[in-house]
Amino acid sequence: MPKPIRAGQRYVPGLDGLRALAVLAVIAYHLGLGWAQGGMLGVGVFFTLSGYLITDLLLGQWDATGKLRLGDFWLRRARRLLPALFVMLAVVTAWITLLDRPSLPALRGAVAAAAVYVSNWWLIAQHSSYFARFGPPSPLGHLWSLAVEEQFYLAWPWLLLLGVRWTRRRRGHHGDRAWLAALTMLLAAASAAAMALLYHPGYDPTRVYEGTDTRAFGLLIGAALAFVWPSSRLRGDVSAGGRWFLEGTGIAGLTVIGLLIWRTSQYSPFIYPDGMILLSVATAAVVAAVASPVTRVGRVLGWRPLRWVGVRSYGIYLWHFPIIVLTTPAESHGSIARGAAQVAASIGVAALSWRFVEEPVRHGAIGRWWRQLTSGGLRVTGSRAWAAMGGATAVTVVAGMGLAGAVQPAPADSTTSSSAGSPSGARALSGAPASRPAASPHASGGERGTGSGAVPGGERGTGSGAVPSGPPLRSSCRAVVHIGDSTSEGMISPDYLPDPAQRLAAQYARVGVTTFHAEISGARSIYPETYRGQPNGYTVARQLVRDGYHGCWVLALGTNDAADVYVGSNVGMAARIRRMMSVIGNQPVLWVNAVSLLTSGPYAESNMQQWNDALLRACARYPDMRVYNWAAAASRGWFISDGIHYTSAGNAERARLIANALATAFPQASPSRSQASPSRPQASPSRQRQPAAAGGRPRHRDPRCLVS
Repeated sequence: MPKPIRAGQRYVPGLDGLRALAVLAVIAYHLGLGWAQGGMLGVGVFFTLSGYLITDLLLGQWDATGKLRLGDFWLRRARRLLPALFVMLAVVTAWITLLDRPSLPALRGAVAAAAVYVSNWWLIAQHSSYFARFGPPSPLGHLWSLAVEEQFYLAWPWLLLLGVRWTRRRRGHHGDRAWLAALTMLLAAASAAAMALLYHPGYDPTRVYEGTDTRAFGLLIGAALAFVWPSSRLRGDVSAGGRWFLEGTGIAGLTVIGLLIWRTSQYSPFIYPDGMILLSVATAAVVAAVASPVTRVGRVLGWRPLRWVGVRSYGIYLWHFPIIVLTTPAESHGSIARGAAQVAASIGVAALSWRFVEEPVRHGAIGRWWRQLTSGGLRVTGSRAWAAMGGATAVTVVAGMGLAGAVQPAPADSTTSSSAGSPSGARALSGAPASRPAASPHASGGERGTGSGAVPGGERGTGSGAVPSGPPLRSSCRAVVHIGDSTSEGMISPDYLPDPAQRLAAQYARVGVTTFHAEISGARSIYPETYRGQPNGYTVARQLVRDGYHGCWVLALGTNDAADVYVGSNVGMAARIRRMMSVIGNQPVLWVNAVSLLTSGPYAESNMQQWNDALLRACARYPDMRVYNWAAAASRGWFISDGIHYTSAGNAERARLIANALATAFPQASPSRSQASPSRPQASPSRQRQPAAAGGRPRHRDPRCLVS
């Protein structure tokens, strides 16, 4: 943190160095650097450090005056945080208003949530993990972490006041801080337990990652350290053994933090909560060592360049994500030059923010300006001052017009084609992960992209994957490519389906498929969006055709495309389908339509219905295309809490029913038909299931196209 304004507060340079390392880790993560796949843990470092600093500050005030002046505390926090935040919000809003109008509707809610520090809960309510991963990411998605901190700053001082008053009445003026530390650790344990209970491996971790209740333990561990290790009482008269212990503690903590950033990711089940608890403890160890005036660790982290970055870390964190999102073209891959320019721009803008906004306001500039204005003594002199005032006014006016609705967003045309990507098509994630709901190491690295291979044959099947009574369904398709997004990952994941007979490969084998390619990747759209360097559906299909693949196709895509169009992509639904069909040509293709339990946002069921209608309209133009009506077959009980992905039972049924649909759409070829010329789909009775959502059955029914 910057040097204190008021006398009596101790400045610890090494803590600013720790801040610098944390913010650089977050930037590396958002740039997609492979060696920092766990760089989002830098946010956790901030949490523990903030918990320590705020508690240490308040305890120092209590010890000096016997009071906690909470009004003064919150006023100083507002001076420190709000001006830079509001400037960033105004600039980003003006940028979107001028250059990316389709994103304005979603941005308005994000700005309002950011202004009152509830971004984390707003993002959770908006199911933003899917928005950030699949559609153009919000340039304000990273503000969830600031919301968690500010909510802590509002609630924690009241609890602290109760604690210090309670201990003073019983144990004197200073009280017994060890008791307060123990009680604080109990609260931290409750928060960590909430994370452990709410987290389910393979499910969307956004709720546990961004929730104030599930992340409070990081702040509370730092607060507990402040009770037993207050910076104002630390002295230089430490024994040699104590000094070596502190040095070892600090080095060990830094090592653990580095390993976690290097070796884990937001998808690692170990992180929730074990890894984050370990991160918080390691950070507390580093803080304890750095806060002591005798350690070399503190002097190293207090190195002037690191300290310079750390002092400006708040501004760097505010600006880096909008700069990355708004300057990364759609369909782009990692570029060292662009990444370096984005880092330089982030640091440069943050330096300007510190020089002309944050530091002056900390020293009372707003009060001085107000007094000059009311007394008539405010004067603007010099061309630079007039230029700055004019620029600020222009940005404010444009941003205000965008937020007020005076500038209407350009609608995305779902029937027109465009080769341009969404202006905000970067696939960077916020300090949140932006999560992978059904991902697992098996799903990501197992069957996906493994090329040709024989699959088990026979009529196997147990449990949900059992073959129904009656004649076995057989398909004319011998080779099948299944291209899917995260809604397909559970069908190939041993975590979801421990029984191999229930998985997708075995179900396709049951209906006669002998060669199976699983091309399944979370966050996949058809075109043009990509996610973290993974190819989109169009790119995957084109490469398969170039490699000589000829056979049948199952496309379980569209959920993300419907969301992409909703959030402003200028490549419409019909254009996406045409793009995919242009690659497949006259090979048999079964599209699996989309369904959602959500009623609002990018992944709302209404958007899925529009996608399903677009599929049926397209089907009329392609003789070898069929659409499996999964939206009508899916039961509400098969969905997990996010309303999009499936339970183990749901994944088993989905795999079985898709395989059955393939055999129904393209039944066993008669001698007069070749594999590449599919048979006319046979009518089949609709299953008597509770529909997943109202209107799940597409409105435009074509007996030739629709497979029930």
